[in-house]
Amino acid sequence: MIGAALNVAGILVGGLVGLAWRKRLTAANESYVKVALGAFTVFYGLRLTWLSLNGSIPQILKQLLIAVLALMLGKMTGRLLHLQKMSNQLGREARDRIAAAKPGDPRQLNEGFKTCAVLFCAAPLAILGSVQDGLSGYFYPLAVKAVIDGLATLGFVRLFGWGAMLAALPVLAFQGTITLVCAQFLKPVLETHGLVDSINATGGLLVFCVALIILELKRL
Repeated sequence: MIGAALNVAGILVGGLVGLAWRKRLTAANESYVKVALGAFTVFYGLRLTWLSLNGSIPQILKQLLIAVLALMLGKMTGRLLHLQKMSNQLGREARDRIAAAKPGDPRQLNEGFKTCAVLFCAAPLAILGSVQDGLSGYFYPLAVKAVIDGLATLGFVRLFGWGAMLAALPVLAFQGTITLVCAQFLKPVLETHGLVDSINATGGLLVFCVALIILELKRL
């Protein structure tokens, strides 16, 4: 659970810095940080895919075929279950809470906790990173998410106060549970069928897709 622990630490550190340092980042600095985070996400996503493809050429082709089929079936399943609409709804609700936030509001603590918990737990890297951490101990996507959430918390504590930092608790519970379930129950099943490498390769490609969103190159 190294990834989940890093994510929690990122949120807490970002919140503490935000409470102590009220100066905002300049637009140039924000752009630089976004590009840096996107680059790291590209690297760690493709690195995971590269490390997962091994064996003879037929085995590598089989792993790539499984990864492509998984991505296609995942996209179709997401459309059937309207996952994008649900994600958009969560995003709109969080945006409305942020827009309505007022300093000194007695509901500030509760609103900050709920808003940040939803945003941090519903992020794609929350699930992808936790699965990879559980299956192979590859915690780097969650390390990138820790920086992203830390920077977000730095801004949120100015709106909601220290209530934003409380989101570290559901993040630990949510991501830690996924990691432990994958490590204890899912990994043995996948190893039995020789699918761990294929799943990791697929996860790496999905992490790469998240980088495209961070860099605003493509909306997926």
